[in-house]
Amino acid sequence: TLFLIIMITIFVGLSAQNSKFGLGIILAEPTGLSVKAWIDNTTAFDAAVAWSFGNIGALYLHGDMLFHNFDLINQSFPVYYGIGARVKLEENFKLGARVPVGIAYQVSGAPLDIFFELVPILNLAPKTKFDCNGGLGVRYFF
Repeated sequence: TLFLIIMITIFVGLSAQNSKFGLGIILAEPTGLSVKAWIDNTTAFDAAVAWSFGNIGALYLHGDMLFHNFDLINQSFPVYYGIGARVKLEENFKLGARVPVGIAYQVSGAPLDIFFELVPILNLAPKTKFDCNGGLGVRYFF
């Protein structure tokens, strides 16, 4: 709950400063709501409130700081990488560090982006263990 309150506070603050705030969905692992707020031309903060369909299913929260390279492919397909954290609320609470790597397609003439990412994770609690997530999603920008 505290994580969610912090995320909402950050996004309300960022969206008040910058109209580049997106809301959409992410599918795969996890599946749920995805938000993204651009801080400047190459840096954004993203987060998800989702459901993990792992062994028993769980509420899943993550937040990442993302850095975009618009020159690697072209302006419409920025490649991004970042660092963040994940909380998985299941029988054994999990806390981990995320390192998302992905590509987005910014739809020309429309306030949409479509993204695909792979995310190596280092679980820190309850025990140290490597994991991986991935997702495909779409966001509408206000």
